Amino acid sequence: MNESVLSMKGIHKRFMGVHALKGVDFNLKYGEIHALVGENGAGKSTMMKVLTGIYEKDSGEIQFQGKLFHPHNPTQALTAGIGIIHQELNMMEHLTVAQNIY
Repeated sequence: MNESVLSMKGIHKRFMGVHALKGVDFNLKYGEIHALVGENGAGKSTMMKVLTGIYEKDSGEIQFQGKLFHPHNPTQALTAGIGIIHQELNMMEHLTVAQNIY
């Protein structure tokens, strides 16, 4: 299947004078696995937070399963089938690794 399940085109996000995402394009096809790799401050977390509704994009377009997608909060994204495990997780020492993730 060559069809895209998710695409982000021309995504921009600014924070008080800082242009964190400058025209980001991303395309994910069914069955693909991607890794976002880059230096601190490259915009990896910001991109994922836009995708999962934590941040609103300033401009650009997101399509998910062939439809325009405008997540306004994480619950909306999760209901659509898009979730995230944050790298900044606060671990609970009394729980196992699996329990901390789920």
